[in-house]
Amino acid sequence: MALTLNESTIAAESVAPKVKRQCLLTAQHTQGGNVLLDRLTVEAGGVYAITIGAVDLAWVQILEGEAILAHGDAKTSLTQAHIVFLPPDFNGMLATPSGVTLIHATVPNAARFDAAFTQSPPPFKVVDWTREPVLDSEHDARKRIYVATPKLFGTKAIKGEMIIYPPGTQASNHHHEGAEHFMYVLKGRGTAWANESPMTVRKGDLIYYGDRERHYLRSEGDEEMAFVEFFVPGEYKTIWAPGAAICTWTPTGRSISGTKPVRDIAKHSSAEVASPQDV
Repeated sequence: MALTLNESTIAAESVAPKVKRQCLLTAQHTQGGNVLLDRLTVEAGGVYAITIGAVDLAWVQILEGEAILAHGDAKTSLTQAHIVFLPPDFNGMLATPSGVTLIHATVPNAARFDAAFTQSPPPFKVVDWTREPVLDSEHDARKRIYVATPKLFGTKAIKGEMIIYPPGTQASNHHHEGAEHFMYVLKGRGTAWANESPMTVRKGDLIYYGDRERHYLRSEGDEEMAFVEFFVPGEYKTIWAPGAAICTWTPTGRSISGTKPVRDIAKHSSAEVASPQDV
């Protein structure tokens, strides 16, 4: 069943000195705890310990501020441009000199969704989404940026993308078979539909859709709406409502900042079940 909630309505609990957690998506919300989501606020000088289970995978997305992730002998600097994918058995310490806000998602027992997961677990990976290629919708002004694919992260257990809706933009009604997914609104406001029932959404909102739940979104107001969405598992079938435009994504040859992207992606349709090989 669809779920929408805003981060401001969820109580924060202290999990370490200068670290507070809000549990946005729990096992009670999802179908057997397939994906869990926390929002964390780390004050200046705080440290957040990250430990991933032996059969799990996870990722962290910086929402505001900057941090340094220490893992093994390496230290990785992170900003709002970064999404970090964490493999099984990962251990690290995230520290911030000036404060940072992030979302931390986990897929427990990820091998359920990828037969190759146990023998070939995905690697540690940092994606700078501002350098990834932007694709334009063929039917409207929406934009898509892939952030988690088998090519990027090495597993079919999840798929992730950034979607940008200019003012007044609306997607076609559809549903997915074989996956659940959530959206986290990064900026702007709009209306989200679940089985033709509208819900007002805004920055800081989590929107969760179960398998086979019909949905679409429209941006409202003068500001563009942007959200990140993740699917579990990462391969599924999309079914479009009768008469709905099936979206085709066309490469622009540029990143969101207008520079040459770090890789190329060919034109493809959202009707495809599997991700194109170049994604």
